[in-house]
Amino acid sequence: MAMDKIQYLILIVENNTGVLARITSLFCQRGFNILSLNVAETENPKISRITVVSQGDDSKFEQIVKQTSKLVEVCMVFPLEPSFSLVRELLLVKIACEDRDLPRVEELASFYGAKMIDQSVGCVVLELTEAPETLDRFVAELAPFQILELCRTGVTGLERGKVTYSL
Repeated sequence: MAMDKIQYLILIVENNTGVLARITSLFCQRGFNILSLNVAETENPKISRITVVSQGDDSKFEQIVKQTSKLVEVCMVFPLEPSFSLVRELLLVKIACEDRDLPRVEELASFYGAKMIDQSVGCVVLELTEAPETLDRFVAELAPFQILELCRTGVTGLERGKVTYSL
């Protein structure tokens, strides 16, 4: 039986209306749930980079790679191997925080490298950019303070070294 695992996929696409809808539709048709999706223009405004995080077995993932590479607007598709890449995600989290709790919150923020970007009456907002697993641990440690709001950007990543794509 094939084992489901977290899979990272990079798509370099033409920056056209509807390309994201066609790609996500393809994932849906193949039964792949998208856990994280990040899309933005590259250094070339005509090209966008899409990072998709999904979970599934290797054979299904290979099919997704093959099918997405056949889409007209897709210039390049490749799996992102986290052990050879820099994989990051941005977290903003608002927690309830009274003055007496502030030293502990500051200690946790310092330990994880988070920034306190807002302090209002009864709450603080923290920002952390790190690997998704680190964000998960940070959020778990903040849970006792009552998380009021939380948002994450979705994963993005680059290969280490001088590996680049060229079109």
